[in-house]
Amino acid sequence: MATALRSKSFQRNLLLSIGGVFLLFAICFSVYQYRREKEYKIDILHSRLQMYNYEMVQTLGEDSLTNSRLFRDYVARHQVEGLRVSVIDQKGRVILDSYDTNVDSLGNHLQRMEIRQALRVGNGYDIKRMSQSTHETYFYSATRFGHVIVRAAVPYSAELTRSLQADNTYIYFAVVLTLLLGIVLYYITHRISRHIGYLREFAVKAEEGEELDHELERRMPHDELGDISHTIIMLYWKLRHSEEEKLRIKRQLTQNAAHELKTPASSIHWYLESILDHPEMPEEKKKHFLERCYAQSERMSKLLLDMSALAKLDESDDHKAITRQSFHQVDVLQVIQNVLDDTFPQLKEKGITPSFHAPRHMEVLGDQSLIYSIFRNLVDNAIDYATGASQLEIRCSEIEQEGRHFYEFTVSDNGPGVESHHLEHLFERFYRIDKGRSRKLGGTGLGLAIVKNAVAAHEGSTTALVTPGGGLTIKFTLARF
Repeated sequence: MATALRSKSFQRNLLLSIGGVFLLFAICFSVYQYRREKEYKIDILHSRLQMYNYEMVQTLGEDSLTNSRLFRDYVARHQVEGLRVSVIDQKGRVILDSYDTNVDSLGNHLQRMEIRQALRVGNGYDIKRMSQSTHETYFYSATRFGHVIVRAAVPYSAELTRSLQADNTYIYFAVVLTLLLGIVLYYITHRISRHIGYLREFAVKAEEGEELDHELERRMPHDELGDISHTIIMLYWKLRHSEEEKLRIKRQLTQNAAHELKTPASSIHWYLESILDHPEMPEEKKKHFLERCYAQSERMSKLLLDMSALAKLDESDDHKAITRQSFHQVDVLQVIQNVLDDTFPQLKEKGITPSFHAPRHMEVLGDQSLIYSIFRNLVDNAIDYATGASQLEIRCSEIEQEGRHFYEFTVSDNGPGVESHHLEHLFERFYRIDKGRSRKLGGTGLGLAIVKNAVAAHEGSTTALVTPGGGLTIKFTLARF
């Protein structure tokens, strides 16, 4: 109910704002058009009276304008109903007038608007001014010729008043058009409001955690507004699925961690309990049990260290901008050499010969400890799981992706490898191909997950492939410095 009310309020506000602007524009345009048409008709009347003045001067000549007989003969021959003609000098005195022969009684016309305009620009007019001599309302049009001004005036009859009035047809047309546009505007705002109401309803349900379906999404229009709404809804679904996936991974991580820690903890407990319950146990057997306790504690320690590393990577993933500010130039060649030196005893024990093929200078912008953990976990993975492998090859080449330069690394062994359906799961946390066998080999199931997250922290990608001829190949990229 509240959503519907807010939707109606939005529609009303949108309709009033847009409609108000349009109505104001329509009124301003109508007023402007009315004045413009009225001025146009006045200009036409002014032009006609100007023509009368010019014809009089051309017929009589400027020198004969002040001749009373010739003036009156011309006015009589070219009489127009109600027309009054006057001849006025530059000082405003009336010299001749077609209505009144006693021109001295007419007063000075110098301050009359049409006379001032004629003296200034050559012609002028005045609208609807009452004559002091006849007490009638006239339209005056004056024209200057040399030292005199000829002024023609017509009375404001009902016919003249109608002819000077603007045509109101366009006003009716504007009113009808405004009503039609108002209806269209109402339909458009109602449609926008309805779809925004759908989107608001979806947001309210999402905020309150109610069950959501795709019915609201299907109601969205197939236009720009619909595209924006679909994008927002899709972002919500992606965010929701992402959050659900994070919760699932965290729940799975907690369960797997508890399960993985339970096994060595139970073993340590059993061995110690056996020693305490059997004090007469031979020293050789006690030593064996203590060695097994130590091995299990080492496994627990490695598991906790790996979990700590993943937690650190998860935290850096949530604060990528802050993490990358701490990146610095890293010599990858030196890091790889350190890893091979640190793992040399284990590699020799397993009979694995490492080889390394890369450019002479290889530097990236990143975190040295994370880059070390990438290569260390990959080498440890080969040591732990590449049973029977005799070679471990590390290669590097430069590639370009989307205008950026990367180093592409491949770490390959010639061990038994894995079946292809396992490849996409290898980077999952605690994923094991053979759970029992993996635990016996001492792995935690987190090494490749650490590799993938550490590479992602450096904006790289990681892929698992089957090595041609047998074995496992891990391919990943790091941005070049």
